[in-house]
Amino acid sequence: MAASSVRILIADDHEIVRSGLRTFVEAHPRWMLVGEAVNGKDAVIKALQSKPDVAVLDYSLPIKNGIEATREIRARLPATEVLIFTMYDSDAIIGELLAAGARGFLMKSDTEKYIVPAIDALAMHKPFFTSKVSEALLAAFIKRPEHTNFVLTPRERGVVQLVAEGYSNKQMAQLLNISVKTVETHRAVVMRKLGLNSSAALVRYAVRNKIIEA
Repeated sequence: MAASSVRILIADDHEIVRSGLRTFVEAHPRWMLVGEAVNGKDAVIKALQSKPDVAVLDYSLPIKNGIEATREIRARLPATEVLIFTMYDSDAIIGELLAAGARGFLMKSDTEKYIVPAIDALAMHKPFFTSKVSEALLAAFIKRPEHTNFVLTPRERGVVQLVAEGYSNKQMAQLLNISVKTVETHRAVVMRKLGLNSSAALVRYAVRNKIIEA
């Protein structure tokens, strides 16, 4: 493989999606697949092992979602660019991903059309957004002023995801490397912030706000 090959990691919990991405990568003469992951925690581990030039992550990854995985990868591997692909085009999601360090964003429906220019741009450390995403970013910027003070922190959002995925407080503590008491504190703060009074309501919130897939 040529020294100039672009090293790529892909992460999605659906085999059919990974297979499609794998086909794109393996068909490109200058790309090399260096790892595959099935959840966000796995994506971070595989990224640290393989040090890819570009990590292609699904937004809705289990255990650690795309936002958390992006934040950790970018913090520990600043030379690795992250391309997020998702079914959702929410301007709030796009804003969170940009804040986490992602420099490219693709709708899954646009993957076949834009995956090559997207990865090529990121490999040169240039951002890549389709016109649809650029419009969403502009709309988010225009709407932004007073609606940002009632939002979950990244850690709180991660706790919401794990609760919605059915993990116990003890399991969450192990996954997040924090104490059970800290998990309980995060859950209590989240419930208070969101005005919720049951785990079922928290799951409904997670589905409604695209933190997990229904």
